[in-house]
Amino acid sequence: MTKATIGFAMCGSFCTFSKAFEQMRALKEDGYEVIPMMSGNASSTDTRFGTAREMVKRAEEITGRHVLTTSVETEPIGPKGLCDLLVIAPCTGNTLAKLALGVTDTSVTMAAKSHLRVLRPVLLCVATNDALGASAQNIGRLLNTKNIYFVPLRQDDPVKKPNSLVADFGQLVPCVEAALEKRQVQPVFA
Repeated sequence: MTKATIGFAMCGSFCTFSKAFEQMRALKEDGYEVIPMMSGNASSTDTRFGTAREMVKRAEEITGRHVLTTSVETEPIGPKGLCDLLVIAPCTGNTLAKLALGVTDTSVTMAAKSHLRVLRPVLLCVATNDALGASAQNIGRLLNTKNIYFVPLRQDDPVKKPNSLVADFGQLVPCVEAALEKRQVQPVFA
């Protein structure tokens, strides 16, 4: 029996894709239905972590569904009630800024806007090198935004990258359960 339907949107923090895919698989194994989504960059950029085609294929194999990659595909999420929760993992500094300022110009930001307009929860799994720099104000704004929740964050390399924060991807499944209950897992910063 399916627990809930989770929209799982991926942005271009390519070095965290393997962690995101692990959590996507964990959600499926835990009984959730998962609808995969990727930003244009995430779905079309070849990197040292793999080709775009490989990443899209991996998401489709895990979920058994076509990856949504355009705003036209993600806009119906809210009005049609397609998801109980939208997870953005990884959520980049670029996407944080767009969410904080209401910019809707990617498939992922459109999914979030569409989902939030029907008052459903969005869970952010942040991975950005400027979280304690330029993105700090956006994190602060989103922490104070109704129906936005965060997977707990930590500094991944305080010596070499002092402004960088990465969510604890291993806590994503319990954070999904909490966000579905409209609860923020604490502490937010580990």
